[in-house]
Parts: sequence; structure tokens; C-alpha cells
Amino acid sequence: MKFTLKSLFLGALALCMVGCAGEKEEKKETAKFQVPVEYYKLDNGLKVILSQDHTSPTVIVAAYYNIGFRIEPKDRTGFAHLFEHMMFQGSNNLGKMEFVKLVQQNGGVLNGSTRFDYTNYFEIVPAHKLETMLWAEADRMRGLAITQDNLTNQQGVVKNEVKVNVLNQPYGGFPWLDMPQYANTNWYNSHNFYGDLEDLDAANLEDVASFFKTYYAPNNAAISIVGDFEQEDAKKWIEKYFGNIPASELPPKPDISEPRQEEEKEFVKDDALANKPAIAVAYQMPERNSPEYYAMGLLDQILVKGDNSLLAQKLEKEKGYTSDVGGGINYLLGNMYNYKGPMLWMYSLTYDTETSREDILTAIDEVMVDLKSTLSQEMLDKALIKIRSQLYDNVGGTFGLGRADLLCSFALFDDNPQRINTLEDEFKKITPEIMSRTIDEYLRKTNRTILTINPLLANNEKSE
Repeated sequence: MKFTLKSLFLGALALCMVGCAGEKEEKKETAKFQVPVEYYKLDNGLKVILSQDHTSPTVIVAAYYNIGFRIEPKDRTGFAHLFEHMMFQGSNNLGKMEFVKLVQQNGGVLNGSTRFDYTNYFEIVPAHKLETMLWAEADRMRGLAITQDNLTNQQGVVKNEVKVNVLNQPYGGFPWLDMPQYANTNWYNSHNFYGDLEDLDAANLEDVASFFKTYYAPNNAAISIVGDFEQEDAKKWIEKYFGNIPASELPPKPDISEPRQEEEKEFVKDDALANKPAIAVAYQMPERNSPEYYAMGLLDQILVKGDNSLLAQKLEKEKGYTSDVGGGINYLLGNMYNYKGPMLWMYSLTYDTETSREDILTAIDEVMVDLKSTLSQEMLDKALIKIRSQLYDNVGGTFGLGRADLLCSFALFDDNPQRINTLEDEFKKITPEIMSRTIDEYLRKTNRTILTINPLLANNEKSE
């Protein structure tokens, strides 16, 4: 759900860095990345993470529910996203859109989103409004306004969003929505997450009530508070407003695993609105939190992140085929930390019609073939600096919203939000040998899916 937020604050919380110099040592040591984390659970199962930062008189309340579009009902594609919209339509004590007004009239900003493995909601407000925001979040967790009018209205909104952002947009859904449908084999990872229009129409009040009762419960959620607040006040208010919300009986988790990909896949998607061809390449990721997973994070930096990345250097600087190589893990839907199930590492680019698809793939293959032989400790060290900088930007940006995101994600998926303070050390453990092993297993051609956009189909048909 998107809002136009003219009052967006113009700053960011400073990162928490503590010195790690030894006692009476003269040599200067590198600062250690350290985020304050207090983690506990209420009796009803709600996971609570508190992270103080008094550098700005603002506070973030982030509510994350352990339900994303990956495991929505099989005959209700797009339902998780539809339900995200429903959460702004009123609750026990707040009428339709009054939640939005409450935040904005108190000088705050808010938003929500649906991703692979969670749906989240957040508010950034002046620090003295923390209790108000906790009351409001608890109010909609306790009871949503489930009416036919609200459902019909939001079905129309979401269907229009699909038409505007995907169906009637050049490169609509490319590659973030398209690629999982081509590269994955398990329905949970490969269906249309935005939703088929017929499925969106088929949703009914019984679906909404059941979904809310099942997934929007405290034992399926995490709340993080980041910013300028007092610990004891926050704890008192969280217990007061969330403590007596009943837990739900969660259903068994479906099998979302992906089999090992054994052969290269190639697909072409016709796009009558596109004005030039595009290509996306994706690889199945290693298991989350494994050494190879962290190695892929570094390989992502080496291959596609920044002007000095190998693919940008080859395709943009040397060959001049494109000017927009972009990619990442969980590309365009998050980052390499805030998901749980199978994932793709992916990159994409557009190119001129004078350049052939074969030219692009030949240049890509040159980079991939040379990767192992050019890999060095110096290259690894530079990648570590880049990923460390990116992590700091994520955690400190938008008044600490990135920090709230990681804290809730690690609480939901690992029951350990302290993981935020171990990420840098995990990347430092990666050796050239682990990188080489990861390249062999995960950057092989048989683990690759290629999706090409064929542009101007309507014009091509008219000219034939």
C-alpha cells in the first residue's frame, strides 16, 4: 500500500558504533558494529524487540506478520496483498482510513507492504506519540473491520493496481514478478504473487475473516520499536495493549522447498508496450545462513553492485551494450536478509535492438567463466567493504526503518534478532575457497534461468 507522504522526515538515525580498542593499547582498532537489542515474548506469543537510539526525537513502530504471498491460499492468488489493503479499512475503535489520519495528523508517516514471507506495517512518529501508535496497532490486531463494502472497495483498488503496475506498464512485473514464475517449480514460490484478476474477484468475507483469525494473531507476529523511547514505558504499553489479544492455532507450514535445478531454463515474454529488449538472469540461492549464502552476498557485490562490478564493467564500459545493469538477492522485493524460504539471485538489463541476445549472453559468459580465475583476496576484501557499507546504510536509513525491518525479520524467521550484530562477522569468515565452492555449485549454467523480453510485438505483427 502506498501513500504520498509530503511530511517525510529529512534525516536518518546514526548507526550505533562502539570502539573495541583493548585496555591501554595504543594501536587504533576498527569500530565494531553494534545495535542495541532487547528481545522478549508476551504470554500470547508476540515477539517484541526494543532498540533505543536517542539521536533524533522520533520513534518507529513496526508490526510484521509471518504471512507473505508465498503461502497464500492456492485458489486465492494475490490474497496476502489484498489483505494488506484491508488492514487500513478500519478496526474496533478506528473507522475507515482513520489509522492513516491518526498518524499523519500527528506529524508521522506510515506504509505497509507484502513480501515473500511477511506482511509488514510501520509508523514513524514524534517520540511522544509512541503510546498512541502502540494502541492503534493493537486495535487492528485485535479486530479488523471486515465488511463487504470494505472488501469490494479494496478488490477494485488492488485490481486497478495490477492493471496500472503490471498489465498496462512497459516491462510490467519484469523481472521481480515474472522470474519466480519461470525459475521456480514449487507452486508456493512460482505463482502470480500480485494476483490473477479472477482470483481477486473470488475472495469473499469468509476468506477474509478466516485469514485474519489465523495469521494476524500475536503468536504469528513481531513488533519492533526503534528510536527515542524509554524501555520501561514501552514494555508497560506493549503489555497493556497487546498482552490480552488471544493467540491463534496456526496451520502446519507447507513444503516450500525447491529441488536442485539440473538444467538451464530459457523463456521469452512478449511485451507490446516495451520499446527495447530486456534480459534477466537468475540463479537458485544457497540455503539461508549457510557459508555459501554469505558467499553469494559477496559475489553479488562483485558481479552486479556498483559501477565497478564485473558485469557493469563488461556490459556497460567495455561493450557498451547497456547502461542499466542492476540486480541482487531478493531483487526489488527486499534484501538478502528479510526472507525465509527459497530465493533467487538475479540481475537484469535493457539493451538496444541493434544488439543481439546472443551478444549479451556471450559477454555474460565471459565474465562468469573468468570469475574463478580472477577471484582474489583483494577482490574479496573490497566486496566486504561494499557489503558492510550497504548494511550500515540499510540499518541507519529512514530513521532506523532498515533496523526495524531486520530486527522483525530475524525475530520471525530465526527467533534471534541479535543476528543483526553478527552479520559482519559471518561475511568475514568467507574465504576464497568458500567463494570458489559457491561459484561451482550455484553459478553453474545448469542452475541458471534466462528470461528475455521481446518488445513491440503488436508492431512486429502488423509489419509481417
